[in-house]
Amino acid sequence: MHDVPFWLWIAFGVTVVVSLAIDLVAHRAAHVIGFREATAWSAGWIGLAILFGGVVFLVVGTDAGVEYTTAWLLEKSLSVDNLFVFALIFGYFKVPRAYQHRVLFLGVLGALVFRGLFLAAGVAVVSRFTAVLFVFAAILFWSTYKILKGEEESFDPGKSLAVRLLRKVIPVRDEYEGPHFFVKEAGRRVATPLLAVVVAIEAADLVFAVDSVPAVLAVSDDIFIVYSSNAFAILGLRALYFMLAGLLDRFHYLSVGLAVILGFIGVKLVLQAAHKTVSTAVPEIPSLVSLAVIVVVLAVSIGVSMARPPVEKAGDGKPGEPGEPGGSGRRSDEPM
Repeated sequence: MHDVPFWLWIAFGVTVVVSLAIDLVAHRAAHVIGFREATAWSAGWIGLAILFGGVVFLVVGTDAGVEYTTAWLLEKSLSVDNLFVFALIFGYFKVPRAYQHRVLFLGVLGALVFRGLFLAAGVAVVSRFTAVLFVFAAILFWSTYKILKGEEESFDPGKSLAVRLLRKVIPVRDEYEGPHFFVKEAGRRVATPLLAVVVAIEAADLVFAVDSVPAVLAVSDDIFIVYSSNAFAILGLRALYFMLAGLLDRFHYLSVGLAVILGFIGVKLVLQAAHKTVSTAVPEIPSLVSLAVIVVVLAVSIGVSMARPPVEKAGDGKPGEPGEPGGSGRRSDEPM
């Protein structure tokens, strides 16, 4: 655990709240977000994350700074999977492009809350029962196996448990009503499909947490480091989606890179757990080495993907509007 001053927690909270407020005001009018706008926002979110990382380096120390950077980059790379599922959900529900940012904004708010709860619980459990790291490692190894073997099933928004429960709680109409989530019909309150989309995205994020939470806990057991790095990675997710819309299918080797990263983090967890529970003679993988591995693996997988474009198969149509990739996510977990 690092000695994080209370004022840095306050500064982090204020930064997140102000950033969300600025984003909300800038996108208060529903509109289609183009490549240039998305790129500018994505650069801004990345710059903010790096700037905050610099503050962590200066205030908390070099070790904390390296852990923050590693955790942020790890979460950023794993979040690419979210983009594929976002595309699938938007395509399935035929969400107008002008309303997609509004949906993702609410998805980010939910992710910030749930990730905070999961990470706090994870840190508490690990601090009391170190052996649980072996369980986390097993989860990551299983995810690695599924990715490399191609045994993951498609995420089907139509079969999402969360969406089915929503339809039982409140009627959901078939047509959109602008950016509204609720409308009144025949004197009763009904939901629009936009609410179902938000629920589907929130449910998908809970599935993603199965991998990302154990992975980031392998980098650090400090709640400030793991949560702040997760938060800044999540904040930039919307802009990254709109920037890469239509290009996701080109990064076809990225899943292999993510599998390698998850497997590596799994090994790191095993060594870390063995070091703490079996013998201090068992070596641990330094965070700086982890950072280097993640950077190299991501660079190689993206480089190979760009050098070897995917071969398009006849009849391989994908759902979604023009400029929105289809396909499926890599997860095989039960739909939420």
